Amino acid sequence: MSFELTPFIAEILADIQSIEDDAGIYQEVHFNARANAIDFIDFHVIDRINGLLSGGPNTALESAKKRVETAKNLLEKIDITLFKRLREQISSGAYPEGFFKDLVHKYLGDEASPAAGKAGYDNLDAFVNGLLSNQPLPEASIPRDPEMVFYQQTPARIIFELAERAASSENTFFDIGSGLGHVPILVNLLTGAKTRGIEYEPAYCDYAAASASQLNLANVAFINTTAQNGDYSEGSVFFMYTPFEGLMLQQMLEILKTESLKKPIRIFTYGPCSPQVARQGWLSCVNGPADDVYTLYEFRSLIS
Repeated sequence: MSFELTPFIAEILADIQSIEDDAGIYQEVHFNARANAIDFIDFHVIDRINGLLSGGPNTALESAKKRVETAKNLLEKIDITLFKRLREQISSGAYPEGFFKDLVHKYLGDEASPAAGKAGYDNLDAFVNGLLSNQPLPEASIPRDPEMVFYQQTPARIIFELAERAASSENTFFDIGSGLGHVPILVNLLTGAKTRGIEYEPAYCDYAAASASQLNLANVAFINTTAQNGDYSEGSVFFMYTPFEGLMLQQMLEILKTESLKKPIRIFTYGPCSPQVARQGWLSCVNGPADDVYTLYEFRSLIS
């Protein structure tokens, strides 16, 4: 061991020891602390070890890496067991309507509370991703139209905010461009609303349908079709996380305008599509100028 590496190795070993000694993170209920510990292992300990090893082999560093990877694997196994049990309980109907928010709060504490304007992903997303499915993530199987936007998961906090503002058990909720299905599944779990996902990519649609089936969610369905060919006759609330742009987005808005002639509808948007939606004369935005890509906007139809 070179003299220069000695203090760095000592610091790394102290970090590993603190993880091993923290009894709280090994308790199933402390998901939030455990997620933080796993992030610390990945981005502070293992990345640092790999950086030091790039200078050449070192027995002490290689031993430390194996030790911390063992700790990480144990923490991840706790989560795998937790999510398996929770999926089984949801599937069995063990929880009444409205349970899901309390369940999330149990494992994340105050971190489960929506934070308006907070961008990006965090431990709430990690919890949702682990809970909703244990399937391997699918690869896209067909090419996208040039105006279709590359799939990006809606941040979980935005979905929680959406559920609070958009849906109830009396509404039928549509996610246009539903991807892996997180929005329809979570809105259903949070509100009991009947939800539908419209998704062009068959691999994503199959994954979403399997996730809903695994949780035994009878009021969640996914339809593999282009958004322009979807049947929205039962819809009253619609969500778009910028699934497409330009002419394709305008065509979708014209379809929703036709629906608004039959009944009042609400449209929620997130991301770069919001300004184009705000320019529609038949819609009114109820919460601002719709110019921030990190804000969830609500639009209400003016004609019915």
